[in-house]
Amino acid sequence: MTVSYTLEVADARFGGFSKLLFRWKGSIYKLLYKELLVFALLYTTLSLVYRRLLSEEQKRLFTKVAQYCDRSTDLIPLSFVLGFYVTLIVNRWWAQYSSIPLPDQLMCVISSTVHGRDERGRLLRRTLVRYANLSAVLILRSVSTRVLKRFPTMDHIVDAGFMTQDERKKFESLHSDFNKYWVPCVWFTNLAAQARRDGRVRDDVALRLLLDELNLYRAKCSLLFHYDWISIPLVYTQVVTIAVYSFFAFCLIGRQFLEPLEPGATSTLDMYVPLPTLLQFFFYAGWLKVAEQLINPFGEDDDDFETNKLIDRNLQVSLLSVDDMYQNLPPMAKDKYWDESTALPPYTVATAAETLKPSFLGSTFDMRMSEDPEQSHQVEASPALPRAHTPLLSRFLGAAPSPAISLKNFGKTARGHPHLLRRWGDSSPSPRTTRGDDPEAVARIEEEETEDEGSQTNASPAPCARAPNRLQPPEIRVELVPDNSSSPDSSAA
Repeated sequence: MTVSYTLEVADARFGGFSKLLFRWKGSIYKLLYKELLVFALLYTTLSLVYRRLLSEEQKRLFTKVAQYCDRSTDLIPLSFVLGFYVTLIVNRWWAQYSSIPLPDQLMCVISSTVHGRDERGRLLRRTLVRYANLSAVLILRSVSTRVLKRFPTMDHIVDAGFMTQDERKKFESLHSDFNKYWVPCVWFTNLAAQARRDGRVRDDVALRLLLDELNLYRAKCSLLFHYDWISIPLVYTQVVTIAVYSFFAFCLIGRQFLEPLEPGATSTLDMYVPLPTLLQFFFYAGWLKVAEQLINPFGEDDDDFETNKLIDRNLQVSLLSVDDMYQNLPPMAKDKYWDESTALPPYTVATAAETLKPSFLGSTFDMRMSEDPEQSHQVEASPALPRAHTPLLSRFLGAAPSPAISLKNFGKTARGHPHLLRRWGDSSPSPRTTRGDDPEAVARIEEEETEDEGSQTNASPAPCARAPNRLQPPEIRVELVPDNSSSPDSSAA
């Protein structure tokens, strides 16, 4: 039976897990106490032999062997191998539980698509859901020792009501060397097709929905069968087991109390009970026992799956949903919040404090924005601006690094050059961007640009000497726009 302690750890409190340490059923003590007793007995035997029976020369030899064994324990990657193996086992354990077929979705589809309040309609629905449960019993009987002990023969399945005598004869007349858990699923499909021909299933869409749910149910049965068939590779399990056993075999000798080899030297503390070594055995060997228990959860351990309870629950719930609950609806009525715009269920006194907490609206809802109003203005990206390249990228492109534009001085630069920043909706150019404001300055700038272009043309190598695939830097024109508000002296400068 599965050991459940979820309610005891619902709230985190002081010493919450400490209460769980005193449980026996499903505990690590129950799994490990025999191995721990054997290890302690062997350690005690070696300790008595060393202390009472060995001569001085033999003690010296034993000391060297013990020191060698103690150093050898560092060469075994026990934590890595064992941790990875247990992680794999736990993931496989939960995947196997998720593969157990449950008829909840299938029974809802049967109840809504197979119609008829007469005896024929009732017989169709109950037979369909019984075939689904029969397939689950057959596959669980193949993988679970508990189910096999409950249904050791086909006679027990017939007596339990999962199969009739005629169905058993049909089942046994089909000769196959493989598991025949899929036979009731084929019966299900044939019976559903017959119900469609008889009009019990109204249309092909409903039949398709019914068969799709059956295929999902059958796929879980098949996956459960393959989990039982394909195990974790045996070599991996052997490697982990040998690693744990060899580690503690070295510990039996290497963790013994040793007398100093040289007379007068200080010896280590004589611990008759090697508590650190016993704790290490408890942790590592317990880790291995956890993997041993979870590698096949369909056995009879304390934490194995309760497959017999699942069979009882599935049969009872599925028959109830397709028979007693078929079109057995309570009368519709207006709900309590019919005339209210906001539905707010009441709280008890124990939960009234939860109403004082504000609702969560998002992690950025309470973020403080900048107090500067200019930071909230929308700007328009200008595609005519040159793109800035990083120095490393400029080396490969062959272009000179363009001036970097940072967010820190973006606003300051925009004040001096208003053509870089323009608010939304302001499509008219700024009066300060026209060239007619200062013709002399404009002419002087154009003359300097012409001279620079001429000097670059003369200094550049011949076209044949250039690399054929080298990218040319984009042409950047810089216009100095004087500020009308500045003094004439500063403008001339």
